[in-house]
Parts: sequence; C-alpha cells; structure tokens
Amino acid sequence: MALMVSFVSVAVSILYTPFLLLILCVIFLASIGKSLGVRRLYVNILLKLFEYGRQHIEVAKKLQRTDSSDEEETPVVDDNKPPSATIKENGVNGTKTSVIERQEILGPSPELNYKRSASQERVHNGHTTDPGKLETNLEFHLHHCMDLVRAGMESIIEDQVTSVFEAEELRSWNLLTRTNRQYEFLTWRLTIIWAMGFVVRYFFLLPLRILIFVIGVFTMITSMSLIGVLPDSRFRRFLGALAYKISIRTLMRGMSCVTNFHDTQYMPRSYGFCVANHTSPIDVGVLSINTCFSLIGQRHNGFLGLLQRALARASPHIWFERSEVKDRHAVARRLKEHISVPDNPPILIFPEGTCINNTSVMQFKKGSFEVGGTIYPVAIKYDPRFGDAFWNSSRYGMLHYLLNMMTSWAIVCDVWYLPAMHREAGEGAVDFANRVKAVIARRGGLVDLMWDGQLKRMKAKKEWRELQQEEFSKRLKGE
Repeated sequence: MALMVSFVSVAVSILYTPFLLLILCVIFLASIGKSLGVRRLYVNILLKLFEYGRQHIEVAKKLQRTDSSDEEETPVVDDNKPPSATIKENGVNGTKTSVIERQEILGPSPELNYKRSASQERVHNGHTTDPGKLETNLEFHLHHCMDLVRAGMESIIEDQVTSVFEAEELRSWNLLTRTNRQYEFLTWRLTIIWAMGFVVRYFFLLPLRILIFVIGVFTMITSMSLIGVLPDSRFRRFLGALAYKISIRTLMRGMSCVTNFHDTQYMPRSYGFCVANHTSPIDVGVLSINTCFSLIGQRHNGFLGLLQRALARASPHIWFERSEVKDRHAVARRLKEHISVPDNPPILIFPEGTCINNTSVMQFKKGSFEVGGTIYPVAIKYDPRFGDAFWNSSRYGMLHYLLNMMTSWAIVCDVWYLPAMHREAGEGAVDFANRVKAVIARRGGLVDLMWDGQLKRMKAKKEWRELQQEEFSKRLKGE
C-alpha cells in the first residue's frame, strides 16, 4: 500500500506542471479564438480509426456467415431503390432511411397532402392534380379511399414525427457502446481499440474537459457580475460582448467542439434575428464563438437558470416568465423594443421550439417573423460519428446530457451562414417562415418537415383530424 501511495505521489508531482500548462494553453487559445490544429489532427486520427474498425467489422461478419452451419442467403439491396426503402440494421431512422417507403404523405391539412414522386404532386380527391386539368365531377370508387387507409397504416408503423426525436443512426460503428453494443468484442483488435478509447475518454479527456468547463462557467459568472456593476455605456456593452465570447469559447473548448464555418461573409453583424435549426443547447455556444447574440427564452431553474442570470447582468438578453411565454403580444412587444435599438446585438432564435435529432427541420413558429427586421438564416449540421449532439430532454436531464457530450470523442459540426432575408410585400408570416425553413433545410442537407415540433409533448390538434375527415367525406360524395 505504501508503495502504491508513493507511486501515485511521484506521478502527480511529475504530471502536475505539464497538465497545468496544458490547461492554461487551452484556455488562452480559446479566449482569443485561436487553435494550434491539435483538435483537427485528433479528428482526422479518429476518422482513420473508425475506418479501420469498419473494415474489421465487415471482415468478421463475412467470416461468421461463412462459418455458420445454417447460413442463409443475404438479402440484396437494390441500388435503384430510393434511400427511404432501405431497411436499417436495427430499424432506427437515420437521415435518409426509414423502415417503409411511403407513397402518400398526409399533412396537418388536406392541401399539404402529397405523393412521394419525382415531381411531388399534390393529391386532390384521390388523384394527383394536373395544373392544366382539374376534375370537377369525380365518380366515387372504393379504391379512391385506399390511399388514406394505406397512409394511416404506414403512420402506425412509422410516422414522420416520432423518428426525429430518436438518436440519429450511424452508417458505421464509432467505437462507443452507447451507439452499438455488439462490436466491442467481435475481434481482439477491436477490443483493444475500444478499451484504449475508453481509457482515453474517461481517464484523460473527461477530467480535462470538466476542469475547462468549470473554469468557463466561473469566468462567465464572475466577469458578467463585475461588468454589470458598471453604468450603461458603449464601453460596458463592449466589455459585455467580449466577456460573452470568451466565456462561451472556453465552454465550447471544454466540449472539444470543432466547428467548420462556411460563408462567413453572411455572418450576422447588426441588429435583427439570427434564425437556425435546433439540435442541442450547444447550438447557442457553437454560433456564439464568432458572434455576440442576445438570447431569448423562458426562465429556468437549476444550472441553466444560473447561466441565464449571469448573462443578464451584462448583456441585453430577453428572458420570459412561464406565464408570459403564451402571451404573443408581450413577446412581440419586447422583440420590437430590442431590434429598435441599433446598438443591440442580433437576437438568436430557434423557431422550432424544441430539439430535433440532426436529420430534419420541423415547423417554424411564426412569432419572430411577424415582428419585422432582417432575418439571418443559419444551418447547423453535426457529424454523428464523433458523438450524438441531440438532446432528448424527455429522457435526459441537462447534467446527464453534458456528461454524455464530455465522454464522447468530440463535437464536430458545420455551420453555414446564409444571405440575409426580408419579408416580401404581401407575404404572410407563415409563408415567410416556411421560405426561411426551406433555405436552411436545403443548405444543411436536412429533411424539411411540415409538422409542429411540439407534437413531441402534445397530441395532434383536433382541427387537423377534422380537416382530414372533411376531405374524406368529400371523396365519399364525389365532390
């Protein structure tokens, strides 16, 4: 026992100084927004490890099929089929794959129903609509209703909403048992690589990340508290923006966040609204690395509430009480007051209102598009190979989620800044929101869904069912 204690003391005395220098170097580089390229080198090494593991998994599976006495023919997947027709290994939806291939898609209202085809034709009374020829009288046949019946059965098997609140499926194993628990003992080489990765993530990276993250939180609280004492002036706003970016960069460095920014000439630089798709609370930190934002949201308790109160001391953020969130007029009034001040930073808004699993974009709430002002669209796409950034708030708390992020390999994402957009004359807020959503989905390679993200927590609206029932009754009448 005495030998073990002496060994630990010697190891600590030797490693203490290099570890301290490493921490100081990381924090200093994070505060000025610079990097030595070590994280990108680390990411490239991980990609080679993942590829090596994928090759060994394929070889091991082939050997297992060859040696199996009850060998069965492997189903051949037709390459000509669309990705939606491919059945994944564990039946979980990925970005472009699903369990079934849909022919008919039902939307919240009948005019949003469409057939999945090359032209995405709308459905009218059981038939695709020809722009030059619209039937006024339709003789009823039983098969006219079968598309609705089939669409309902497909939705029971797999609907479009539930799948976007599940973890994104990987095409190959990333050496984490949280994504697949079948491969770590497949071969002895994979076992060694997985064990070494476990040691590196939990006994080296995790303590280092936690320490840097705690320093970032402490920096945010203390700096914002000190700046909040100063009188309101341009100098105070400058210090507040500087402290905001330094603390956020430190927090993101504690996550080993590697961000690739594209088209930075469109970066939000003046008052207005920065609108982005929402996958994780980390989205705020990712976008705040280069830009200071005013945040808007509901007041929280616990750890998030601590950060909210710290930020509000020195920056013009907008936090609502629970009773005010449902008051659209109060929200609109405070948004207009904010963008009316030219010195205020742009407001960062996630119009979906909830986190989506990095594969799709759901309905944008129209509130921020009714106020006016410039909209700066931003598309965010995480690389799931290094870690699943999606926060399933109904399953994990914030601290549990942060622990999952810190024990992942890294957080790697791409951010695309898009040209500023304005509401056109005669364009409704809903149409403007859908136009912005379509641009973000197209640039980020995400699926554009029409459904409300709040279906995660509530049932479908009664009005939607009544509209589909009314459409069905018209088919029965032959209207």
